[in-house]
Amino acid sequence: MDLGIHNKVALVMGAGGGLGGAIAKTLAKEGAKIVVADINPDALASIESALKSAGAEVLALQWDLSDLSVIDGNIAAIESHFGAVDILVNNTGGPPPTPAFGQPSEVWSKNFQLMVLSVIAITDRVLPSMRERNWGRIITSTSSGVVAPIANLGISNALRLSLVGWSKTLSREVAREGVTANVILPGRISTDRIRFLDEAKAKREGRDVNDVSAQSTESIPVGRYGTPQEYADVVAFLASANASYVTGTVQRVDGGLLANI
Repeated sequence: MDLGIHNKVALVMGAGGGLGGAIAKTLAKEGAKIVVADINPDALASIESALKSAGAEVLALQWDLSDLSVIDGNIAAIESHFGAVDILVNNTGGPPPTPAFGQPSEVWSKNFQLMVLSVIAITDRVLPSMRERNWGRIITSTSSGVVAPIANLGISNALRLSLVGWSKTLSREVAREGVTANVILPGRISTDRIRFLDEAKAKREGRDVNDVSAQSTESIPVGRYGTPQEYADVVAFLASANASYVTGTVQRVDGGLLANI
């Protein structure tokens, strides 16, 4: 299937991680020009090298999402190199595991700026050109915790949920100008982040990490963790020309994990 995004400019945030890297590679296979952004220079260099080896047109930007002052300059660099952004994949790192109670206000503020304000500000920067051209895709990756809050992920559950309300509101504001805005949420996808969370839970409960993973797997109807590629394939569809009538949604990629409708 031709997804209709050949030569579209795609900005993938958090591209050095498992999900972001898979998304960048999948969009590149469809012929998009890829901008990969990540705070980790080694991870960024790795995904840049992989994309170039595959023949993709790629621009790599080391980007600290906690610093809102760099947004305008970084987007200007993309526009100078490739042109205006057509596809924006908002993908941020997750906060450390914590209960909801008792977290210092500065921890909430720091993570709000990193996980929420940065996403809103980057989107605001690229939206005007999308609206002018009557074409754009805004895809925001969150967590299954926005539907069913996850124990000991209080900060993530709260802050990522705010992005769902923001994206839904935005989708209605820009729909008639050919711009879609959707949220996509992963269940248990096999990434370094999930391994870290499993290890943290095992340490917290005094259990073997393999037991924790096995118990988690048992709760998933398909009986396994998902792969980053399976997640990336859904993102690619939402980024496609074919998905022009899909907006304002929350798409789950969870193997049936979430039991609610």
